[in-house]
Amino acid sequence: MIINIVYSLGRSQTHKVDRSKVEKLDQDKIMTHKFSFPTEIIKEGRIKVTISKLKLYAKGLSEYIPSKAPVFYNPLMEMSRDVSVLALRVYQKRTGKKLRICDPLAGCGIRGLRFAREVKQIDNVTLNDVNLEAVKMAQINIEMNELSNLVTVKNYDANIFLNKNSFTNKRYDVIDIDPYGSPTHFLDSAVRALKNGGLIALTATDMAVLCGVKNLVCIRKYFGKSLRTEYCHELAIRLLINALVFSAGRHNFGVNVLFSHHTGHYVRVYAQIWRGKLKANASIKKLGYILHCFNCLNRKWGFNIPRLIEGKCDVCGKKMRVAGPLWLGKLVDGTFCTEMIAELKREENMKTGRMLSKLLHMVEMEADTLPTYFVIDKVCKKIKSNVPTKQKVIEKILEEGYNAVSTHFNPIGIKTNASIRIVEKGIRNALKKYTI
Repeated sequence: MIINIVYSLGRSQTHKVDRSKVEKLDQDKIMTHKFSFPTEIIKEGRIKVTISKLKLYAKGLSEYIPSKAPVFYNPLMEMSRDVSVLALRVYQKRTGKKLRICDPLAGCGIRGLRFAREVKQIDNVTLNDVNLEAVKMAQINIEMNELSNLVTVKNYDANIFLNKNSFTNKRYDVIDIDPYGSPTHFLDSAVRALKNGGLIALTATDMAVLCGVKNLVCIRKYFGKSLRTEYCHELAIRLLINALVFSAGRHNFGVNVLFSHHTGHYVRVYAQIWRGKLKANASIKKLGYILHCFNCLNRKWGFNIPRLIEGKCDVCGKKMRVAGPLWLGKLVDGTFCTEMIAELKREENMKTGRMLSKLLHMVEMEADTLPTYFVIDKVCKKIKSNVPTKQKVIEKILEEGYNAVSTHFNPIGIKTNASIRIVEKGIRNALKKYTI
């Protein structure tokens, strides 16, 4: 029987797959399968995998090479996969469960295979991909790592596969959605396929959409509007969580954010979902709006949009622009992050260990901070001053009685509960020592 599968990566494409051939794949034939494209074997974490030879698909400096390869694998996401392993270890220890894990957009299977090898107490891992070549490569990688007792691979459209597993006895403890672009068109299916208290991990790489360049697209996909501000990457995470809250809420689930971060070309969110109308309502109540003044860099946030829109900037009197609705709750559970750091200290196989440690410690410091952050050189440009060191500005803000910490979002960014005027004062005071 021939069936049509719609697979969406940026635009819809229709692939015809002979399901009878897929479900009767001969394992011996797969292991001796000759791909029509060059491959290579690489090592990551505690596994080794066969991948497409990426350097052969580069035609220009601006090209996103992994998207051109016959089977998807992105070497730039190694740290993302490292973070995922740490997050799942902590989640497993907290729940005490043997985990059922699903990667519905598996590509060569590297993420799911690392879960199977590097996270304890795994019941099973299911890899899925609509690309039959990816399925064959993933099966080869399963056998290569001797994980066939834990890992299986399927060949469906991601939404079809998740919906097939949305029945009570088939749901997963963990679903990791790592697409090329936006994950939003998989959210409803993923929520239905998760157990109560299950963990969903989401990646979004469509940063132009989330950072205010394409606002109509952002509203369509994430149910909120962004702004092209210096803290747009934080807005991106808050908008991604906003989309998850709306999707979960439609199915009477609330959302508890455990960890999130921005790295390079993507943002990533880890959250538990909990069944119950009251929990869903509580999550909706954490959605609100951020107002930004492009004249003086003042910002404020709240949940009452009519009152917020009516007011002008209380610093300079100019009109403020609005982002939202978006998540105004915490972006990280501080204790969860601390437990991830403890897991990393016990880890010896992560090549990104040093960068990862720095990221986790910075995110941990941000756990209890308020929305948005100030970028020092942006403020200095406004007040026409030299640029002092970030640490010195933090010290001067702390001396004024406010909180201030570095942020992982920007190397010269500061998260603080101080107003723009106090930040300006901190910058001026930080420069006084240089006056002769």
